[in-house]
Amino acid sequence: MSEVTTEEPSHPIAIYFWVWGLLFVLSAMSYMVDYVQFQGYLRWSLILLFMFLKAGLIIAVFMHMRYERLALTCAILIPMGCLLVLIGLMSFEANHIYDTRGAYLDAAPGIMLVDESEKLH
Repeated sequence: MSEVTTEEPSHPIAIYFWVWGLLFVLSAMSYMVDYVQFQGYLRWSLILLFMFLKAGLIIAVFMHMRYERLALTCAILIPMGCLLVLIGLMSFEANHIYDTRGAYLDAAPGIMLVDESEKLH
């Protein structure tokens, strides 16, 4: 009969130190975005990029997702990706609604602009 081993696969400790170093560098770069005082979309794009890179490293190495089967990895990551897409779509819709309301509402909230010719006498 064949023997069944129940040993856990061991991972080299060096990879954890490399990832820890990369997380430190990415955190420093994220801090530099504020220190250099980037503004607007560049600032938020860089912050989100560094955040997703750090989250990906943590999920892949420290949560051992890198060593899991593809089916389990897809079952966890695809729904999160779908949620990110839906959040992005909702933000575009929110910007459209905000711009539309700005075009049809006066500076005072709750007061609609009405053309004088459209008023009832």
